[in-house]
Amino acid sequence: MELIKLEDLHKTYHLGEIDVPVLKGVSLTIDRGEMVALTGASGSGKTTLMNILGCLDRPTSGRYWLDGEEISQLSADGRAMIRNKKIGFVFQSFNLLARTSALENVMMPLAYTASSLSDRDSRERARRVLERVSLGDRLDHHPSQLSGGQQQRVAIARALINNPPLLFADEPTGNLDSHTSEEILRMFQQLNVEQGITIVLVTHDAGVARHARRVIRMRDGLIESGLFGGADGEVKPERSTGLIAASLAE
Repeated sequence: MELIKLEDLHKTYHLGEIDVPVLKGVSLTIDRGEMVALTGASGSGKTTLMNILGCLDRPTSGRYWLDGEEISQLSADGRAMIRNKKIGFVFQSFNLLARTSALENVMMPLAYTASSLSDRDSRERARRVLERVSLGDRLDHHPSQLSGGQQQRVAIARALINNPPLLFADEPTGNLDSHTSEEILRMFQQLNVEQGITIVLVTHDAGVARHARRVIRMRDGLIESGLFGGADGEVKPERSTGLIAASLAE
């Protein structure tokens, strides 16, 4: 059932003659179908870890398996192929093309991964995904004609267009008001439960993290603790003894 497995992952950046260790031995697993929050203060290493998990970067040492494939030292082209097939991204700033309709924004990833699809079939697939996020009546609207919440829904639809098993959401509600944030987070929960998509929320906001079933907290390049959410939404320790870094490494 493991979708992600990390074993003693390190990442060190080289700034001139100075080595800056950011990840210092991270080991964990994330099962297929989980909804996990990756959280920690600025400088904790969570963004670096997300970049490696999302195949945007590779570790200095250690091993990373995604969907059973060991990908730690893949080339940039190899990581791009994995991203296109298996990973979707949702960002705080939406990253939509301003002069392009919602439908065409959602279609864009298909140009890299579904060359066999006709334009008509690509449009039909994008339309169905936009309907899934309740934007079937906004297909021809440009980002400037959409609210912040609607723009994020377009971004979510774009992330889903290739049916990836894994979705990363990096501070996905950072530019939204509290009501809209709750709507977006509930949409992630719905996609997780109904579609079985594994979702990793990357956030510094404890309120956002509480929407996940498991919280992985980072500090100084290491996993500090792992928590599970209760049925009432309250985040509770996985074990009464507190830290579970050792169990995550199993």
